[in-house]
Amino acid sequence: MVAFYENGFTIRSLSLMQHPDKAGTFHGWRAGSAMSLAKAGANRDDTSMKLFLAAAVTAAALLGAGGALAQTRYVEPPPVMVSPDLSAPWVLQLRQPQGVQTRHYQRQRVVRQAQPRPQYRQAQPVYRQQPQVAQPRQLRPQQQAALAARAPAKPKPQMNPIYLPQVVDYDGPHGAGTVVVDTSNRFLYLVEAGGKARRYGVGVGKEGFEWRGTEKITRKREWPDWRPPAEMIAREKKKGRILPAHMKGGPANPLGARALYLGSTLYRIHGTNAPWSIGQAVSSGCIRMRNEDVMDLYNRVSVGTKVVVL
Repeated sequence: MVAFYENGFTIRSLSLMQHPDKAGTFHGWRAGSAMSLAKAGANRDDTSMKLFLAAAVTAAALLGAGGALAQTRYVEPPPVMVSPDLSAPWVLQLRQPQGVQTRHYQRQRVVRQAQPRPQYRQAQPVYRQQPQVAQPRQLRPQQQAALAARAPAKPKPQMNPIYLPQVVDYDGPHGAGTVVVDTSNRFLYLVEAGGKARRYGVGVGKEGFEWRGTEKITRKREWPDWRPPAEMIAREKKKGRILPAHMKGGPANPLGARALYLGSTLYRIHGTNAPWSIGQAVSSGCIRMRNEDVMDLYNRVSVGTKVVVL
């Protein structure tokens, strides 16, 4: 048996060689099968045609709708019609509620003023001034004395021990109770009885202020005030040293602890606040002693005692 496949249909036929007696039947059956195949092909073609036409119609409809939409894009829309009925609800909503004020904002125009151009001046030469040196302030004599008293003490020279007080032999012409000042040797003697004398070291007048003579003690003062004479103030001012017109007695006072005034002169036997100057010619004519020594002499003499300066 031979099988034929055509368009999805199977045709079975018998070999004429095997069945020669069925040849007429085979030819009749073959003719009927051919007609069936023709009808099936016609039906299939009809269905395919219908599907094709339906697809074409759908495509044409879509293209037509798209073209219509494309054409309406550029068509002027119809005018908006407003209802003449002003009492319509949607029109009433456009009205402004009572009690509400409308703010009107007006745009202000800002006018910028033109800024003046900076004026450039020609630079002037700058001359540097020399710094002014502050002049030292002149202090009053009391202030100078107070500063001197508060100034830190400097190492002071020591006095020669030979100027310490001691009792010595005396064979001079002056009697007991007389005060004798030896300016050349820087000693002061208080003559005592029995050929003895109490000797003290002293400071005497510097060159140009030496003097000799005999006077009497006219006054005695403890911690005396100091009033330097006008000549002494002027003289020291030329040297750059300002002396006070008056200075109260005290440890800083140049007259020291005690003073013995000699006659009507400006000279005195007095103490000092510079004991290292004992044994030197440093004064302006006065006889100076250590404070300890002048206090001892002060208690041993009285007003009217004779003083001899050699």
